[in-house]
Parts: sequence; structure tokens; C-alpha cells
Amino acid sequence: MRTILFLFLLVVLGCQSDRKQREEGVNIVALDLEMANKLSRLAFNCIDQEYPNKLGQVIGGPEDLLTPRTLRPAFYGCFDWHSAVHGHWTLVTLLQKFPTLDSTAVIRQKISANITPENIQTEIQFWEGPHNKSFERTYGWAWLLKLQEALDNWDDPDARNWASALQPLTEMLVKKYQSFLPKLNYPIRVGEHSNTAFGLGYALDYSASDNQEEFHSFLSDRVRNYYLSDEQCPLTWEPSGYDFLSPCLEEARVMSKVLDQKKFRIWWNQFIDKEKIINLTPATSLDLTDGKLVHLVGLNLSRAWSLFEIADKLDDIELKSIAEKHLNASIDEVVNGDYAGEHWLASFAVMATISR
Repeated sequence: MRTILFLFLLVVLGCQSDRKQREEGVNIVALDLEMANKLSRLAFNCIDQEYPNKLGQVIGGPEDLLTPRTLRPAFYGCFDWHSAVHGHWTLVTLLQKFPTLDSTAVIRQKISANITPENIQTEIQFWEGPHNKSFERTYGWAWLLKLQEALDNWDDPDARNWASALQPLTEMLVKKYQSFLPKLNYPIRVGEHSNTAFGLGYALDYSASDNQEEFHSFLSDRVRNYYLSDEQCPLTWEPSGYDFLSPCLEEARVMSKVLDQKKFRIWWNQFIDKEKIINLTPATSLDLTDGKLVHLVGLNLSRAWSLFEIADKLDDIELKSIAEKHLNASIDEVVNGDYAGEHWLASFAVMATISR
């Protein structure tokens, strides 16, 4: 009976929240089949587009001067390794949610050709070399765990095959987390790839989903060690010119995963100035063709997913409204006609819309 009452209250509060936002003129962005098809095409078009490509590796000698597909036969497209990984996550997530997605059969064929035991073993060998042990630390690591989580949680024959093939790389990255984080005395608080809070957040999701209690406890301890005593995050300093993550909100999001509601509310009130968060406005990119300046489109989407998760933790309708405004500000800019943004922004749009 209590469960039924709780679910009823959730529905009522959700309807009240949506109605309040509509009254305030806030558009409610939904991930429907039409949007899913639009976003899937961006990921579909890039996961096997090898060039242009930013390899991001250390060259130890002429023998390392190989093509992206030779070095990383699973994740060689979408301009860089991490974008290829979350491009696959995008397709897996949309396939699971929308079985009638356009080009479903061809998408499955593409993923099946990329995520194979042989290709994953070659990916692992790249990391085992002497020069690239820290490759994609920890942004790409986090997205790989997110992909594994999505595959593990999908009851589908293809997904089970892909999950099994990917697992050795996932296990290697889990060990890298366990080796690296104890040596990281101070968290990295930037708005780009190396942000520690982001890397911890998706790793926590994976460890909780996969029932890896030891890994989950290890990550939770690191989160508390890094952030529990933080106060008065300088939200007015954001964004920096190239941010696609909010240092303040990513930190709050990961803290919401390791504290219960009461403790998180106390921490949040010490960490964020209420007036500053209420006045938080979406960022504006003045050049969507610039690979760095277009990051600000992603910032609005990542702010949205952080705010949605924080709002859920706090039962805060006002934060949800701020999240909607950020999502609205950039959802139409995801498809902008330039590869600088289109090779990665679909993933951010999917994450933001499913977080709401």
C-alpha cells in the first residue's frame, strides 16, 4: 500500500512540475521517436567515419604511426576515441528505448562489426604499451563503463554478445580507476574531459548497476574524500570559454549519488548559493563550427542532466525548471550541420533528455 501511495505521489508531483513549467512558458523537451531517429542518425553516421581524427596518443616511434582503425578497431570513428564510445552508447540506448527506430538492422550490423572480441583485444593492447597507459583518463573510461552498463541492462541477444565482447576492456579500466584514484590527491575541477567528478559519476552508475560492491564502495569513498568538505562553489565563474561540463554541478551530481537526501540537502545548501543557481542562465556559443567554442552547447546539455538528477534527489521543482531552460537552449543546436559538434552532441542530448 505504501509503495502504491508513493508512486501515486510521484506521478502527481511530476504532473504539477510539468504544468508549472508550461505556465511559465518553459517548453518540455521529450525524447520521442522523431527525436530519437534524428539523434541516432548523427551517431550512426560517425561511428565508422575514420577521418578527420584526433588520435590523442603519445608516439613512441615510427611503429606507432598507424591509422585510427588499425590502432582502435572498435572505436575509431567520431573524430576521437571517447566520442566513438559514447556514439555507440547513444545507439544502444536509443535501440533499447525505441525498437522501431529507423535503420535498426543496419545499426545493429555496424555495432556488431565494431564490438567484437578480436577488436576489443586490439584496443586493450594499445593501453598495454609503454606510452599510453593514461589514455582517455578518466573521461573516456567513464563513457566506456556507461556503455557496458547499458549493454548489461538490456535483455537482447545482440546486446549480450556486445557486452561479453566489451567486458575485458571494462575490467581493465576498472583496475585503472582503482590504481589511479588513490594517487590523485586533489580532484581535477575543470569543465572539460579530465574533470574528476564526471569520471566518478558514470563509474558509480556502472558499479551500482553491476552490483560491484567493492568497486562502488571504493568510488564512494573517493567522492567523499574529494568533495565532502567543499563549500561555496564559485558558480558565477562559470562558464570558462571551452567548458562542456559545469565543475560545480558535476560535483554536486556525483555527491548526490553517495549521500542520502538529508545529508545531501545539508551539503548542497553549503555548496551552492540559492540566488546564484536560480539566476543561472544558459551559455551561448558564437561559432558552432569551432571545435572548442561549440563545447558551450554541450555545457547547457550537461548542466541540464546534472540539474535533473539533483532536482530528483532534492524534490526541487525550481531546479527542474532551470534544467529545462538549459535543455531548451541547445537542443536545436545539436544538429547544426557541422561535424565539430555533430560528432558528439547527440550523446549529450540523449543523456539530458533521459535524465529528465
